[in-house]
Amino acid sequence: MYKNRHKYTATPIKTSYLENAARGTTPTWFIWVLTVVILILAGIAYRALASRLLLITDSPIRLPVPLSNFPSTIGDWMGKDLIIPAVTAEYMAKNFADDFISRRYINSSGNSWADVYVVYCSSRPGGILGHQPLVCYPGHGWIHDNTEKSKFTSRAGRQIPCLIHRLHKPNGYEQIVILNFYILNGQITTSERDFSGLFGRRPNIAGDPARYVAQVQISSTLENSILRTAEDMTDLIFDFLPDRNGRVRAEYTNTDKAHMDLGNRD
Repeated sequence: MYKNRHKYTATPIKTSYLENAARGTTPTWFIWVLTVVILILAGIAYRALASRLLLITDSPIRLPVPLSNFPSTIGDWMGKDLIIPAVTAEYMAKNFADDFISRRYINSSGNSWADVYVVYCSSRPGGILGHQPLVCYPGHGWIHDNTEKSKFTSRAGRQIPCLIHRLHKPNGYEQIVILNFYILNGQITTSERDFSGLFGRRPNIAGDPARYVAQVQISSTLENSILRTAEDMTDLIFDFLPDRNGRVRAEYTNTDKAHMDLGNRD
């Protein structure tokens, strides 16, 4: 009655690892192999990034025109480089100072003097945090008297906000007045809070010299001396640092010649 019967053989269906993973049946050995591969790739990526960061931090980001080219003669001001103590140089290298000048200027017409200090941090802008008069000077025996907010007008007519700190030595015979402000990506600030967050602490992986913090510090025994120095030199300092568009004016102009006649103030 049933002469034409057909025999059917069940053929197992092959599945991929992804299908097995979806069903929760991935072999344990495959999971271990995949884990090891991921760890190896992560290690390679980490070493590549670490090498890149080490290269950045070990190689200072150069300004188009180094601060050492800042003029020594500016009108009646004659400047001479100051020797940086070894401990200060070590501190600056450790905290990613990419360039700096420290110079004493003496004014031949007014018998006044002022020390001009400019430091540029770009490879890690936040490295300059804590490097301020109220930390450094008391650490060397100076006693803080007071600090006040102030401002001055540069020769180009720019209003520059600043802080003026007054300190003295315990013997009572030595006093110093310090004018301080920062330049953050071409813009002026007097507060470290503006670069103490993620921006400052994040390394400058792109090596962009226009991403930076610079500190301008002018000191002397007389407030009139630091204000006059700031008025005469701040525009020129800005010429050596990238503006908000990344342009460095000193790269395109003869700033030394342009500022040689500053002695004629009136």
